[in-house]
Amino acid sequence: MNSAATATTQGDKSIGVEVIFQFLLKELQQSTRAEKKCRDVALRIAGEVLRICNESKRIQASGEIESAAMTLAKHRLQQCLRYYQLGSNRGRVELHSTLSAIIYRYINPPHKQLSYQGRLTIIEDFLQGFYLEALNAFRRENQQAPTYRPQALLELAEYMAFTERYGKRRIPLPGRQQQLIILRAQTFSQQQPPETSVDIEQASEGSSGEADGSWEEPAIQQLRAAMAMQTQPEPEEDTLRSVVVTELMNYLEQRQQSDCADYFSLRLQDLSAQEIESILGLTPRQRDYLQQRFKYHLIRFSLLHRWELVHEWLEASLPTNLGLTPHQWQMYTVKLDEKDRSLLDLKQQGESDETIAKALGLSIAQLQKRWFKILEQAWEIRNSFVSGSSASTHE
Repeated sequence: MNSAATATTQGDKSIGVEVIFQFLLKELQQSTRAEKKCRDVALRIAGEVLRICNESKRIQASGEIESAAMTLAKHRLQQCLRYYQLGSNRGRVELHSTLSAIIYRYINPPHKQLSYQGRLTIIEDFLQGFYLEALNAFRRENQQAPTYRPQALLELAEYMAFTERYGKRRIPLPGRQQQLIILRAQTFSQQQPPETSVDIEQASEGSSGEADGSWEEPAIQQLRAAMAMQTQPEPEEDTLRSVVVTELMNYLEQRQQSDCADYFSLRLQDLSAQEIESILGLTPRQRDYLQQRFKYHLIRFSLLHRWELVHEWLEASLPTNLGLTPHQWQMYTVKLDEKDRSLLDLKQQGESDETIAKALGLSIAQLQKRWFKILEQAWEIRNSFVSGSSASTHE
């Protein structure tokens, strides 16, 4: 082992780094197919755990250094394995959508009225630079060569897990703390140049009146380069989560529920209720009211507005009996009345709402209300099965 894996913490308390390293190595070898890379990754994670335990006054003063170190090592391991199991494509989509949701509310260049798609474009530009910053930080903190790049899937998973943690790091500011990626996004947003008007036809086809030099404008050259770039669309299965997140954000924006969008963004960061209250400046009662309002819109989005997209993402679409097991499906359909069972059958046959409404003698509004309740009942059965209780939070 290297020096990072054999050192001990300062003071009288020492960490069994060899124990942590062997634990990480064994778990990585059992959970991955990357035997050649397991040792290097285990060494780096063990070294990071050691560094954190050395520098944390809270851990040093706790008297439970070894326990804290093992807990931290297990957390790092789980993050790495999660990205490994997703694979390179889906892992990248997961990381990108997670970080995008965090900074969405903070990408707001001055003097610009950005559309939803315009904001997503700036987020894309920002994150490309942030990924490079995170890679440099990974090299620096793990004492890797300036030319190091993750190649194997396990190395890529390690880097993606590090990038997520790096973005969520808390930076102390006067009277508060802020996540690093939010600070970077705010600075990036403020540095955006004033909006430039570009003629699309001129950019794509050229202009006969180039004597005025407008053809040399950087904005026009940049637009031409973007229009000429050949890109391959990502597989739909790799983008479903990202689509659900962005569609829900767009849904909330369209209904002027910006405070719910703020709350959703913070929830995606796994922040505690107290942290959310502090960031949004809410009392516990106000935060609880906002949470209930967000749940209302979330349910409407998931069971009415974009139910097909959400159920496809949850692998609970109509072709799979709404994600229910054969036993659950039998119990579920027995409880439906005759009209609801007919509605469900016609939906599974792919009939349009207009056709179903006419066949069942319902208005479109009545049909949608019934369908909402049908999906809600299936949702509650799935949640009950997963949680082991009859309660359903819809979240």
